[in-house]
Amino acid sequence: MASIFTKIKLYLEANSKTWEDEQNNIRLQNDGSGDYIHTWSVDGLSKPSNSQLTSYETAGNTEESNNAVRATRKNLYGDIGEQLDEIYKDIDAWKARIKKIKDDNPKE
Repeated sequence: MASIFTKIKLYLEANSKTWEDEQNNIRLQNDGSGDYIHTWSVDGLSKPSNSQLTSYETAGNTEESNNAVRATRKNLYGDIGEQLDEIYKDIDAWKARIKKIKDDNPKE
């Protein structure tokens, strides 16, 4: 199940807004039964209804899954300086290593 944060982020993006620009205008809270929107003061965009947020469930699951893949890939790629050294020494070996990482960790 996608988090409310991810669904809100997708809702904002679908309405030409970004979390980075609006994060100070939105406050999430958890009362013990799950996260919910406590405060919403996004200029020009009404607070999403529960059904609007639910409509982002599939896209949210995909986004969260792809974020996990990106984090795994980033960890496996290693330090950029080491990658550049590897490219300098043997670009074909670097390409093969990166391709294997991507093949082993596909995005949806």
